[in-house]
Amino acid sequence: MKRSVIGALVVQSARRLSTGASGKVPRLQEVGKLDTPKQQGKYEAGQFFLHKVFAYRGVVLFPWVARVFDRDVEGKHEAGLSNGDNKKKQDYPPSPAHNLKGESQVYYQTLIDGRDFLYIKAQPEAVTFLADNESTLYSLPGLDYVSHDDILPYDPSDKQPLQHELFDKFLVPNPRKNGVPPYVARDALYAWQSKNHKWLELTDIHRETTEGIRVTVMPFYMGCRESQQLPIYWWRYCIRIENLTPEKVQLRERHWRIFSLSGTLETVRGRGVVGQEPILSPRAPAFQYSSHVSLQSTSGHMWGTFGMERQDGYTFECRIPAFSLESKH
Repeated sequence: MKRSVIGALVVQSARRLSTGASGKVPRLQEVGKLDTPKQQGKYEAGQFFLHKVFAYRGVVLFPWVARVFDRDVEGKHEAGLSNGDNKKKQDYPPSPAHNLKGESQVYYQTLIDGRDFLYIKAQPEAVTFLADNESTLYSLPGLDYVSHDDILPYDPSDKQPLQHELFDKFLVPNPRKNGVPPYVARDALYAWQSKNHKWLELTDIHRETTEGIRVTVMPFYMGCRESQQLPIYWWRYCIRIENLTPEKVQLRERHWRIFSLSGTLETVRGRGVVGQEPILSPRAPAFQYSSHVSLQSTSGHMWGTFGMERQDGYTFECRIPAFSLESKH
């Protein structure tokens, strides 16, 4: 009984975000029984879970093994520089991950329950792609990339455990009685994974913490398209900003530097991200969004800062770790 109540409380914390808009107090909903998180091995397709940070219901489709480049050690060195030295260093393109040893970690391609879209501080349209032989950008709602450590596995009690247009297409109840996980993959899931591997593949993850604000970046190559006889290379990048402190902090502005292999350096500055200035609090500590960038070169890299403000008016720049833009050609 205790494990069931814990699971229900996690889902309720996500729904609390919408209370002000609807005027309704969310009711406690029991979604199932929490299982013991795996310390070793991978979760299988069909494993239901609650997201530890964003508190949504999801299901595992398949795993990726990615290299995680954590710059916190390097960040301690940079913190010893004077402000002038830091500013000077930011004016030149750094070397993404060249001096760091990537640690292999398991991430999962997952589906987000459509009933939780409105209650999480993350874009449900985070996964986008370019259709073959087209320049149009398409999005596939409700796909996410989740680290092994962010998964709270559970056994659902709902007759319809997850609402998503791809759920019944990709997964089917486990034919074994009391089978674990309760759902298993259809052949359609493996076929879809193989067909779309090139724009789904997660290989590198970059992470850095500044004054208790951790920024994680996941870049993806999307493809090349012709524009006025010139090839244009496209990438998407997913960014998660997480407040590890007990204080509220708000993202006020972004400052990007985009370096192309052709030798050009572009600077982009603006208010907020994707039209928002999210507040990160102990109750809702993280925000996740996706955006896109294009180059007329086969590769390059990006880095920058987020301008943050605390409740007492203190402002600071939070570093965005440099990450490579590789075309895989």
